[in-house]
Amino acid sequence: MLPGRGGADGAMRVRDGVAERLLHVGSSPVRVLAWRGPGASARLRAEAIAPGRVVHPAAAGEPGEVTEAAEEELELALERWRFALALDDDMGEFFAAFKSDPLLGRVIRRRPWARPRRRPWPWEALAWAITEQLIDAPRAKAIQRRMIRRWAPRVDSLKDVPSAELVAGRAPAELVGMDLSEGRALAMIRCAREVSSGRADLDDPGSDQRLLAIREIGSWTLQTLAYQGRGDPDALAAGDLAFIKLVGHLARLGRRATVEEVEEYFAPYAPFRGLAGTFALVGYHKMVAQGPPLKYAA
Repeated sequence: MLPGRGGADGAMRVRDGVAERLLHVGSSPVRVLAWRGPGASARLRAEAIAPGRVVHPAAAGEPGEVTEAAEEELELALERWRFALALDDDMGEFFAAFKSDPLLGRVIRRRPWARPRRRPWPWEALAWAITEQLIDAPRAKAIQRRMIRRWAPRVDSLKDVPSAELVAGRAPAELVGMDLSEGRALAMIRCAREVSSGRADLDDPGSDQRLLAIREIGSWTLQTLAYQGRGDPDALAAGDLAFIKLVGHLARLGRRATVEEVEEYFAPYAPFRGLAGTFALVGYHKMVAQGPPLKYAA
């Protein structure tokens, strides 16, 4: 299912049924588009952008060498765009396992097109997860929009997300000025330096231990990276407030669930705990939004 509206961070735009955004494959800018084709099909396109058309905000500093995308870069851009839109996911095993499940069965039957919302690149998933730690979604999205507005390359009205190489060279005070806490500003810059130096390969879960050594980086951030940046269907960000409130209601706890209780609740859905969480939120989000506020666990 293609998104019906753009992302709240301002990176993806949806107009007249066409989703599009700017991606950089290495140093090459690419415009990617997606729209609905005949029936339930999706059509995608990747277009090379002349480097001279890319505007880099003065606050981001002078860019390095920018090259025009060749066939290889265009193919990779399409691959990452398909990943972000979850167009190639085979849901058959998940649906077969839980089509009669008391929690998920109804959602699978009524909303079989539901899919995870992902990020084209693991770095984007990690950086945005850091902005979302322990704060409400509107405030986190505002931080992301500030980062994009101040640092992101753009072509006309299309914008990309600031790269790890760019963030690695920023001062913590710049991120603090965008409303990120000092600790998380330092964490994001240290993560960016690990990534830009090649010491951490975000495609490889084996690099997670390097990231865990950075203060302010914990299991929730890495689970979000795994689910949104790598597409791991079993990665459940159990500390997410939405799950904490949802399980509090579903398990009739009369309060918000603990992280451990969320993990226990979704344990039977392994190896699809992340997907189960997505479908549970799709089916029961009104329960959380409309229900009374839940107290924290004692």
